[in-house]
This record gives sequence, structure tokens and C-alpha cells, in this order.
Amino acid sequence: MSTPACPQPRLAVIGGGPAGLMAAEVACAAGIEVHLFEAKGSVGRKFLIAGKGGLNLTHSEPRPAFDARFRERAREVGAWLDALDADGLRDWARGFGIETYVGSSGRVFPMDRKAAPLLRAWVHRLRDAGVHFHVHHRWLGWDEAGALRFSTEDGETAFVADAVVLAVGGGSWPQLGSDGAWVETLVTRGIDIAPLQPANCGFDIGWSEFLSKKHAGAPLKPVVAYWRDAHGIEQALQGECVLTEGGIEGSLIYAIAADLRDAITRDRETTLHLDLVPGRVFERLQRDLENPRKGRSLGEHLRRQASIDGAKVALLHEVLDKPALQDMTRVAATLKRLPLRLLRPRPMAETISTAGGVRLEALDGALMLHGLPGVFCAGEMLDWEAQTGGYLLTACFASGLRAGNGAVRWLQATR
Repeated sequence: MSTPACPQPRLAVIGGGPAGLMAAEVACAAGIEVHLFEAKGSVGRKFLIAGKGGLNLTHSEPRPAFDARFRERAREVGAWLDALDADGLRDWARGFGIETYVGSSGRVFPMDRKAAPLLRAWVHRLRDAGVHFHVHHRWLGWDEAGALRFSTEDGETAFVADAVVLAVGGGSWPQLGSDGAWVETLVTRGIDIAPLQPANCGFDIGWSEFLSKKHAGAPLKPVVAYWRDAHGIEQALQGECVLTEGGIEGSLIYAIAADLRDAITRDRETTLHLDLVPGRVFERLQRDLENPRKGRSLGEHLRRQASIDGAKVALLHEVLDKPALQDMTRVAATLKRLPLRLLRPRPMAETISTAGGVRLEALDGALMLHGLPGVFCAGEMLDWEAQTGGYLLTACFASGLRAGNGAVRWLQATR
């Protein structure tokens, strides 16, 4: 008598972002039957939005400096990057005929800067390889028999899988599917979750009505930010930011947002200082400002002698009263160290990404949950964070690869 053939193992990948798609790719290539479930009507929506202004796929910064961008998780994320780092990701994109280039800031972009061609080619390849896509399937957890529960347009349905990769995102941009609703589902299963927090976010300050109405949206460039890190050591970084109706945001702020957020959590508020004229030392600026005004207004004097106007002048009025604005030594000192009291980060729904999530200590080296054998996690739902600039995407891809490979090995070992 012949022995009946074993059915092909089934892997459910929940989440159609880069981490989930990468997990699906490696599992399918290994001969696993892969079913990918996405809550929205199509996959990769956040990926497409992130690439709207130019897809920043990764960053050219060499390792180990690249790894250090992941802060206290540098060691763990670095292990993922050993299998898929920035160069590997560029090679992967090249496999779709998509060449990339390094911009002036070190960021890496496709030659056409578009996300859609890469996503279309990727999904097409996955479909041709046999990955089954199920859209409008919102994951609800497990039923009593251990099957996966999904809410669909036709009501609730169940799916039985031999292993699962969860790649359901964090809590940012909920309209694109990452709403953090999965947290309660895993907490009830005893999984250790670090609270989700805003990351790569702007901050509320509380401007005067004048600044809020007249200068919201105004760029500040270049400026140097001064702040204190988690160890109380002063740090400095030059870049660009933007005034908002109620505060400040932009690439410079996102790069230091974790330290600012943590300081607010610890001290209830924090002060960020900006050098509005980084190209001029204090002594030179002071001399220039002390030149006679000859009847000119303060704004005109600042424009002529300090090369600032508009939003930067308005910021001076936010922090100095009228008598102080007549003291050019005080004005020069403030332009070099403008204090901004940050009250709170913007809500998670508005932020580029979130911190917190499934603690890495709850997972083994293959990103399988200790408390739920056969369930793997990847992407932004894990407890790590990094600044924008390609670091976030790279780690999502790399974690998806690691979780997908881990699921393959687990399925092979348990057959």
C-alpha cells in the first residue's frame, strides 16, 4: 500500500505591507501554501502613501552606523539586517528591473522615485508564484478551535492554518489599516506588549493666534536643534523643519522625536532650542545687530543685519516681550538659542510610525512568539523604532524575511 501524500503546509500571513509581503515571498519560494490576508481592499497602501513624495526605500549609511539608528534595539535589528541590509534591498529591487540611486542626503530612491511600479511588480510576481490574496479580511483573532477569525464583507469567516505570520502594523495612519486593534487580541493571549506611542511625529507648542494664522506651514531652514538625550547629554543636529498651526514638525524633528517624546513622558514637557542663524557665530551676529537701525523697523533691521524674516521673526516675538526685543544682545542670544516648550507629541493617528508593540523578548530569534508556537510577528507591530530616511522600511522588509524564514523552518520541523 502506498502512503498518502502529506498535504502541503499552509501559512497565513496577516497584513499586506512590506513585512507581510516579504514573509509571503520567502515562504512561497520554499514550497509552502501561502494565504495573505489584508483588511483593506488592496495591499501596500501605506507603502504607496509613504512613496507619494518619492519612495525612500532605504539609506546608504554603512553599517554599523545604520544599525545604531535603531537605538536600544540596534543589536536585534542588526541581526535581521545581516540577511537583508540596504545593499540587499537595492539588489532585490533590481530583480524587478528597478534601479535605485543615492540622493544628496544619503537616502536611496528608485530612479523614477515611484512606489507603485515596484509594488505592482511585486504583487504580480507573488500571484504568479501561487500566493493567495484575500482582501477585505480584517483579522479578529482565533476561535475556540484555533482557527483564524476574519471579518469580511460577507460576514465572519474562519481559516485554518498550520502557521501564522502577523504583520499588522503599528498604530499610525489607521485609515490605511494600521490601527493597533490587534493589541488587545494578543494581550488576552498573554503576550507582552509595550504600549504604542507616537514616533517620527510633530509636537504641540501652542502658538499665539498671529503665528498660527500667518505662519503655519512656513519652513525653517537651515536650523540647528539642541536637546538632551536620555542620558542628559546635550545633542545637536542641523536640518529643516516646518511650523504647524499648533507646533512644529518636519524631518529634523522626526529625527529626534524619540528623545523629545521620552522627555515629555518623564518630565511632562521639554524644551527644544533652535539656532535660527547657524551660519553666524554669536559675536558676529551681536555686532551686526548693534549697527544703527536708522529709523528702520525691527523686522527690516533683522532682515538686513541677520538675514531673517517672516516666520523666524515671528518666533522671536513668541519668546521675547517688547523691551527684550530692543536689547540686541538678548535678541542675538535668542536667535542662537530660541527656546520652544514642547507640550505633547501629536496623536498616533497623525504620525509617520509608532514605537512600542510586541516586545522582542516575547519572541525567539526567528520572531516566533514564545507563548504562541507557530505564530510569528514582523514589521512595525514589533517593539522597535527608527527615524525616517529609509531605516523604517528596511527593517520592515528584513523582519518580514526573518519571520517568513522562521515560519518555513518551523513548518518543516513539525511536519
